[in-house]
Amino acid sequence: MKHLPLNNIFVPSKVPSKKLMIILHGRGDSSDGFTFLPEYLNIDDMNYLLLDAPFEYYGGFSWYDLPPHQLEGIEYSRKVLTGVLDTLFEEQFNAHKSFLFGFSQGALLTFEFGARYEKVLAGYIAVSGYIYDADTLLQEMNQDVKASNWLYTHGTYDEVLPFSTSKEQIEVLQNGGFDIEFKSYQKDHTIAEDELMMLAEWVKSIKT
Repeated sequence: MKHLPLNNIFVPSKVPSKKLMIILHGRGDSSDGFTFLPEYLNIDDMNYLLLDAPFEYYGGFSWYDLPPHQLEGIEYSRKVLTGVLDTLFEEQFNAHKSFLFGFSQGALLTFEFGARYEKVLAGYIAVSGYIYDADTLLQEMNQDVKASNWLYTHGTYDEVLPFSTSKEQIEVLQNGGFDIEFKSYQKDHTIAEDELMMLAEWVKSIKT
């Protein structure tokens, strides 16, 4: 995907398909950090696009700056992702058959970008992240995405992004009519084996 504004790794589907999973990594990581995911999910008709965030960060990449200076980076990353997905869904892939997956900073962008994006995807997966501003998101989001499939997971032992804070933010969205499936795991700021098994089954259960 050399024509895209972000460095990336593309993993084609095993059978011809317009389904795509866009994967957003966390702070300090890169697309290389999630190369295990396509093989683990093992979905023959799924293409995968693993994106590098736009800002360099200690040998890796970042989607936005550390608090309290994150808003400018979030807004910039939202703009870049809009351009990336617009290009992807112009002809090559089908938005209604595709998924957005994010971990940590990538999870925040799954909400802050994905819920505002004009096209509705088949599913959205956010792992171990948080919401920048849940109330503003409810006001500015594409209301049509509420009818899509949303999954949020978080570790009860997470010392990077506290479980209680993220849970409260998700409840704000849920109370605002945003149908989000929430699952907790006894883990820290990582992705657990049983969680990955659940994610794979969740994606496979969605008919596109």
